[in-house]
Parts: sequence; structure tokens; C-alpha cells
Amino acid sequence: MNTPRITAAHPSPSRQGRAIALSAIALGVLALTQQAAAQTVAAQPDAAVQRVEVTGSSIKRLAAEEALPVTTIKAEEFVKQGLTTLADVMMALPQSNSLAPSQAGSGTNVNLRGLGVNRTLVLLNGRRLANEAIADGYANLDTIPISALARVEVLRDGASSTYGSDAIGGVVNFITKREYEGANATIQYVQPERRGGGDEQRVTLSFGKGNIERDGWNVYGTVDFHQRSRLLQADRVGFVPDTAALTAIGLAPSLASGGYATPANFTSSANKTAANPYYASGCLAPYSIQGRNNTCVLNNDTYGTALYPNKQLSAYFKATKKINDDHTVSVEYTRGDESIFSYKNPTQALAVGSLQPIVPSTSKWYPGKSGGTPAVAGITNQPLTVSWAVPDAAVTRDNQINQRLLVSAEGRLGTWDYRTGLSYGLSQRKVYFQSGYYSGPGLLTGLANGTLNPFGVQDQAGTDYLDSIAADGMLNRSAKVSYYGVDGTVSKALMPLAGGDLALAVGVDLHRDTNEDTKLAQAADITFAKIVPSHGESARTIAGIFTEVDAPVTKQLTLNGAVRVDHYSDVGSTVTPKISFRYQPTKTIMLRGSANTGFRAPTLFDRYGARTTVANTTTSGRWDDPVLCPSRTPTIPGTGTAVAGANAADVCNAKLNKLTGSNPNLSPEKSKGGTLGVVFEPSPAVTMSLDYWQVNMKDMLANIPESVYFTNYAQYQNLFVRGANNSLTYIDNTTMNLGGQIAGGVDVTGNWNLPRTSFGTFRLGLDGTYLTRFDNQLVKDGPWMSNVGRFGWASNGTTSSYPIITPRWKHSLRLSWQGGDWSAQLTNNFNSKYHDANTAVTSQYYRDISSYSTWALTAGYVAMKQVRVTLGVTNLTDKAPPTTNNTVYSYGYLSSMGNATGRAYNLRVSYDFL
Repeated sequence: MNTPRITAAHPSPSRQGRAIALSAIALGVLALTQQAAAQTVAAQPDAAVQRVEVTGSSIKRLAAEEALPVTTIKAEEFVKQGLTTLADVMMALPQSNSLAPSQAGSGTNVNLRGLGVNRTLVLLNGRRLANEAIADGYANLDTIPISALARVEVLRDGASSTYGSDAIGGVVNFITKREYEGANATIQYVQPERRGGGDEQRVTLSFGKGNIERDGWNVYGTVDFHQRSRLLQADRVGFVPDTAALTAIGLAPSLASGGYATPANFTSSANKTAANPYYASGCLAPYSIQGRNNTCVLNNDTYGTALYPNKQLSAYFKATKKINDDHTVSVEYTRGDESIFSYKNPTQALAVGSLQPIVPSTSKWYPGKSGGTPAVAGITNQPLTVSWAVPDAAVTRDNQINQRLLVSAEGRLGTWDYRTGLSYGLSQRKVYFQSGYYSGPGLLTGLANGTLNPFGVQDQAGTDYLDSIAADGMLNRSAKVSYYGVDGTVSKALMPLAGGDLALAVGVDLHRDTNEDTKLAQAADITFAKIVPSHGESARTIAGIFTEVDAPVTKQLTLNGAVRVDHYSDVGSTVTPKISFRYQPTKTIMLRGSANTGFRAPTLFDRYGARTTVANTTTSGRWDDPVLCPSRTPTIPGTGTAVAGANAADVCNAKLNKLTGSNPNLSPEKSKGGTLGVVFEPSPAVTMSLDYWQVNMKDMLANIPESVYFTNYAQYQNLFVRGANNSLTYIDNTTMNLGGQIAGGVDVTGNWNLPRTSFGTFRLGLDGTYLTRFDNQLVKDGPWMSNVGRFGWASNGTTSSYPIITPRWKHSLRLSWQGGDWSAQLTNNFNSKYHDANTAVTSQYYRDISSYSTWALTAGYVAMKQVRVTLGVTNLTDKAPPTTNNTVYSYGYLSSMGNATGRAYNLRVSYDFL
């Protein structure tokens, strides 16, 4: 991180200066400590990743480095690093373990410290948004218009006594421009060098009128449109793992057997071993390839999607009126609309109740009959049970609309400063079958009457029939979350101390969350999707009161204490204190530290969401059923043997039934955390900081990863719910209270302003995190397992089944240059090496994942007064994403570290209308 130079003096306080000063002390105590010290805030326009620069503190050039470590990323830095979305911003942040852009239907979320998206509090201008509507535990960043932002502030020390005790991992505050005057149009285009998709386009229109200080008012708005096209795995053959690359790490697709494919594999009453009539001829390109044991398997190079397509339309409007010198009111409206198109493997012909996908001997597509399907030795008119996948990718459209209306006021009443707001947020999410989904009973009927050909492409009659049973455009799930909130804070200087004014702040916060989630009955007919009709409604009211005291005891020592009391209408009350200090023994060194507690109630979805008694999804990876397909190496799918009477296609190397959803027995999780750091400036041109942080959690709310179930089947067999003949009804993978988690590390930041030269000004910045521990405890009082540099043992509440990625070292390194109207920046993002999962392969394939380093280069030019042009290249060295043998990453590469776009060129043109 770029740490700016700071000067300090402690002049007599001014009201406005005090308010700005304490925003530098901590993101999250902005309104609580407005009277503590006089200061003004100015940001270096060409600094890379930085915190605010402050004057007016007792520590020369170090006053802004307050007790709580805050990272500030200015909007200009988005441009300099060639970042087009907030997903890109979060992935470049060393403290974040976020996934690649919009790879989950829930959109982009923030995962600070790898502790989970539910433990990172997201704010817009210091206040909460309505959460993503299904999980109701985090905000979708894609609905925030990036063009409206002035900066992003990241509080890295955990729970905040101001905004809520649930911020265990930290706080990310997206701050919009205070005002805007004029008009601007910006276009941006991202074009990958390699052929295929992954290109991006952005168009932004901004407009505003009035000046708050000059005219007493300002009105402005911005509208932002962004879209990205689908990037197929086939477009990156040789760049992301293809058949050859997967074979080299022990995951050869040809090792699979008996799965759903086109042409279909089949079994008969005479032979339970799966076979395929087209195996000898190489199966059917491009849909399938030869598998093991005379079967065909789906070709991932055809169906794999490296990056989902999406479309975003977001807008932000703000009107501000300065009533007089003591009172200002404003109204804000934010609206984000995003659709993500998810591509899955084709619809499969599954059993519907007691009915099986049967091809009778009367079908012309039966092997050896008139349809042309090759005859198979030993097959003489027995009905065939087929494992068939319709040769079309299954596409869903996941649409989210998030809106917030905020009315706020701030100013002064007598000797008290105040800040208050009234907000309403509404988040809606609807999921549609876009294409490639079909009625399950309809598929079985089409097979039984001979209309559908399971062994090849359809003739016209088959095509027409599929069209008649298609679910194109069908709504299958609808969810809604609403947020009603009111807050108020008052603060004042109480008395002078040796280092400045003793300041007191008191605040209240009352908000209500509601959640409604419905899986529609009409979708139950689409058996491949495994949607079980259900409905859940819940609500929760949270009332909080908080207070803070900021005490500059001497010119060298400032103490800060805060406490918050929250009452949850459903899980009781909690008290979460926080203390911090800042001590400056000399003009060039400053010590700081903090300690806090956290409390996070189960989300409404986790505790009260709809519950079913049958499977509602399948495992992310393929596994052997430990009972019906036992294996000596159960963590290596495809090594088991089906027991007598079991269909190998359903129980071996298969996606098994799984139950996810709510758990009414969940209790809140609790945490203790803290930081201890030092900031020093050996010369006026160099500023550096080191901050140790640690978070200890207990009763952690999380899911157990699939690999744990199968690695330790004896311990978790009670979670394998079985029916008659030991058939697997589902694996219970609902959210649970596990044991605990301990994470700790050191944040390293620095900034070096090189001497000015005739060629211009150069600056070097570093922002890195070194992880010292990341331990999970799956059961209370159980053993601790380290996850540093290896795959996590718990999901931590993330929105996908991907395991947490916790590299030992992660950094962003930047070299920037400014010379007249020209500027440039070279950026390096780095993740250290990683132990691969090594659970789905034999020991000869055990491996480490190499470190991952990408470079970006941008150059900017101010052409005339109105036009700014930026050219950039991301992934300058065309670095491929890391390859993994973790089978949850179904296409073989780690989307948690990078995406498969490869080298891409970025053009941005911005025009100001005079």
C-alpha cells in the first residue's frame, strides 16, 4: 500500500477540521469522533494505493497513520491499473480473497482475509445496502456504479463498533463523489489478444450542476453500462487446462466412465456394466470423447465456460442542499441491475420417481435398428436404461436489482455536531432457465415413444419435440430482501487535554431486515435442475447504541475507546467493545494497535430459509459413493466398483445428491481480534508500515467441504442420509456451527517518492500481506488444521463450493510516473506458491501450484483540456491461471487467483463537456 507523507502540529481545533481528522483515524468511526483533533484532508492525485494525507497532528508526517489501519484506493487508481470492474479491484487487493469476476450467480463479493464474504461488511457512503437477496449475508458489488465512486476505503482490523459487530473480517466503504459539476462521457473497451470471448465494453455518462459552497446546492447523477461476453474454455485450449494438461496432473477425462453423455451410455437387464454403441468409433465430436470401460464422457472443452457473460446497468443520483452554515441535507438514490448468464453441462435424462430413462426395442434409435445406431453384441431387444445428456449447454439467467434511497442530514446544533439518515433498500433476485433445460417427464416420454434419439443428434421430429418441452425463459426462483434503517450520531469536544480535545460521540442505529425466497413449483418438472418447490419468509430487527471517546492524552499518545450494544429480535443481545491507541515517541516513528470483539448472527437465510426433506442440488465434484461404490482410495473418484444391483453411472465417479439450505439450530458465532503495528518514515520521501493482525473465531458458521466428507467417511457417515437398499437420499451439507478459526498475518505497506527529474516524477508503492496462520477446527475441541498455502477445510460461508485460497504472501507493487500531460504505471500482482489439493489423484501426481504473478501497464495522456485517453495492457506477460487438481474447480484452473482472459488491451477515452 502507498503510505503518504504526513505533517503534524495540533493547532487549535476547528469544527470542520475535526470532522475530517477523525475520518482518518478509522473508517467506521467517522461520525463518532468529529471533535477530536483539527485536521484537513488532501489526497495525492497521483499516488497509487494510499490512505488520506492529513495535516494537524502531533506526529510529523505520521498523523494520518492512526490507530486503525485503513487502505484508501482512489478512483484514479482504477484507471491506472486497467481495472474495469469492482471485481477487478477486490482481486487486486492483497487483503481480499475474492473470486474471479462474476463467476457465481450471486455476483461479485468481498472476502477480506479469507474469512468469508458474510464477515466482510460492505457500506456505501458509510451505510449499509440491502444484501444479495438469496443468501442475505453480503452485498453484490456489481450493482454499485463504479463511475460514481471517489474512493474505496478498507478498514483492515475487523469488527467496527460503529457500523455493527458483524464486521469480523473488516469493512469496505465505497464512497461516492461529494458533488459534481459539468458533464462527462467515457467509453472503455477491453479486447483480449487471444481469439474468442472475454471482451468488455463500458459506457458512462455523468452530469451535474451547482456548487455547494458557491450556490448552496448541487445535483448530479451518473449512469454506467458494462457488459462482458462469454469466454469458452475452447477459446483457451492450451492456456487453461485441456485434455492433455488434465491428463498430466492425474485428471485425465478419459479416466471417467459411465457418465451422462451424447451419445448415451446404456445398461440392460442382461448387463449392468455401462457401454456405448459409438465407443469404437471415438464417440461423437465435439460433444463427447472416449472414457473408460467402453463408455463415452462429456467433452469439457466443448461445454466448459472460463468466464460467464454478464450485463450491468447501474445509476447513482444525489441532490444536496446547504440550508445554512450549520445544516446540510441530501438525498441519494442508487440502482443496480445485473444479469449473469451461467453455463452448465447439458440437461440429463434422469429418473422421475420410479420411472427410468428407458429406450425400448421399438425405438428406431435402438442399436441395430433403422435409425442407424450401430448394433452391439449381446443386445437383443432388452430395454436399455440410458445415461443421456442433451447436447446443448444449460444456461440460466440470474438477474439482480438492488436499489437504495437515502435521506440524510448533518450539521451543528448548539455545541453538538450531528449526523443522521433514513434509508430504504430493496434487493430482488430472479433466476430463469434461459435455454437448454427440458421437462424431465417429457424427456422420458420422448425416449419411450422413440421420438428422441439418445445416441446422436436429433432429426427434425426430435428437434421439434425438444422445443415443445423446453423451459426457455421459465422463472424458477424469486427472492427479495428489504432493509429499513434509521441512524443518528451526535458528537462534541468535552474538554482540552495536553494533546488536544477530549471528544465524545453517541449514536443509535435501528434497522429491520426482511427476507423472502421462493422456489417455484413449475420448476420441479425440470428434474435435471433439482429444484424442490419451497418458500421461506423471515424478518429481524436490530437496535444498536454506541459511544466512543477519543482522548489525545499527550501530544504523543492518543487513546480511543468504543462500545456498542446490539439487540437482535431473534437471538438476543451482545456487547462489543473496541479499544485502540496511537503513540508517537519521535517525529519519524509511530506505534498503533487495537483490540475488538465481534458477534455475527446467522443470516436469515441460514437460520430461517426454506428447508426440504429431499435433495435440492448435487455435489460440485464427482465422487464414488462410499457404500454403493466402495474404493480403497475414496478421495480419488472413479477408483471404486459398484456393488451388485447398483448402476455405476449413478454411484461411481458421479455427482451425488446433496442437501443445502437453512438450519434452525444455528447459534451466533463470536470473535476476538486485534492489530499491533508500527509506521515510520526514515526520510521525507519514504514512508512504511507493518501491522500484525489476528482474528480468533468460535462456533464458526460454515459448511464442510465435500473432500472432508469423503476423506473422513467414518466420522461423517451420519450426514449421508440413505433410503431403501442403501440408496443415497442426500449428503447433508447445510450450514453448521463448526469449531473455530484462527487467522493472522502481517500487512506490509510502503511508499517511496523518488527525486524529481527532468523526465518527470516517479513513485514506488507496495501493499502486501504475509499470512502467519490460517487454522480451522471443524468440531468443537477438535484438532486444528493449517490452511496456509493450501486449500481450506471449511467454506467460510462463501457463495460457491470453491475452497478458500490462502496464499502465504500476496502483494500489489506499483511504479508510477507523471510528466506534464503524460502519465504511466506498471503494476504487479503476486500470489505465492500453493499446495495443490492432491485428493483426487494418486501420489505420483502430488504437486504444488507455482506462484502466480501478473503485470499490467497503462499510459495516459491529457489531450487538450477536455479529453483524457488511457491505453493499457493487462496480464502483460500472458500468464495462464494456475492449474489445480482440485475437482471442485471443474475446468482445472484456480479462478480464485486469476481468470483465463490472458493478455488484453484496454482503451479508455473520457470527454468533458464545457
